[in-house]
Amino acid sequence: MTEERFILDVIEEANAKRRVERRRFMRAAGGAAIAAGGLSLLAACDDDDDDAPTPVPTAAPTTGVSEADVLNFALQLEYLEANFYSYAAFGTPINAALTAGIGTQGSVQLPSTEAGRPRPVQFQDQVIAQYAREIAYDEIAHVTFLRRQLGAAAAAQPTINISGDATGSFTAAARASNVVGNTATFDPYLNENNFLLGAYLFEDVGVTAYMGGVQLLSTPAFIEAAAGIHAAEAYHAGLVRTVLYARGVSTQSLITAAGQISAARDTLDGTINSGLLDQRGSRDQGLTLTNAAGVTSANLVPTDANGIAFVRSPSQVLNIVYLNGAAGTSSGGFFPAGVNGAVRTTVANT
Repeated sequence: MTEERFILDVIEEANAKRRVERRRFMRAAGGAAIAAGGLSLLAACDDDDDDAPTPVPTAAPTTGVSEADVLNFALQLEYLEANFYSYAAFGTPINAALTAGIGTQGSVQLPSTEAGRPRPVQFQDQVIAQYAREIAYDEIAHVTFLRRQLGAAAAAQPTINISGDATGSFTAAARASNVVGNTATFDPYLNENNFLLGAYLFEDVGVTAYMGGVQLLSTPAFIEAAAGIHAAEAYHAGLVRTVLYARGVSTQSLITAAGQISAARDTLDGTINSGLLDQRGSRDQGLTLTNAAGVTSANLVPTDANGIAFVRSPSQVLNIVYLNGAAGTSSGGFFPAGVNGAVRTTVANT
């Protein structure tokens, strides 16, 4: 049995009870479905043959994009995260069985290998190694779950660049945020500190993306699912931020680098004049904050003044993962050929 197959088996076993509870919830919600391009997508995918069929009324469409579009946008981000963590923890991208669908199916651009062998992170701290494995399991489970909900309307995995080579997306992001110089490379698989910074780049974005995406949904079952994934992403982000800060106490450059990444994300997602903002008019925060009296303290949970997580629109999220803050951008950065689905091009940021 391959390790990837083992991962999927573990996920399925762990989620068995959740599926039972989800079926109960879906019955209570009326077995809601999406109508997208003539396809009805069951909100619950029940693998048991002994359950009686339930009515599947069509969900009311959202303005501008359908609920299927929202879920497919989330799926594109989950492809990115799942492949990064899977490679970092296990040395392999996700199972090919989880990548087919509507749109152009692409490859995963990985780092250079050593002697033709995978080069995952060589963890020295086994607690961080366990964090990496657990988050990988969660992200693969998110891909599996969203694909199951979308059924035949699931968008394919696009081309994804998670390389740390000279032309890789991580290097481009690190150079743009001044974490490394213009001629240096940034390899998130080189050591634990680099891995944590690579994870930090994704995790805070995932939290704000789901915060925005759930507002575009109207079917209760989908709102519950999106909120649940949002909560898991928030756990991941808080964990990564906490470990980075703890290690940064003795290695200050980690805290500095995280602040530079945060500032770069703020630049990419546009001028701020609305939404949930912090006292600086920002949607992003580093690992520390300095108050008006000049006192600096830890900032492990980034929120606005009301203790509420920040929100980004799909376009603002795309600006960050494309590594391009301009309107009309449809590819680049971690998605060299763009994402699949209806939501794929940026608009003017606000």
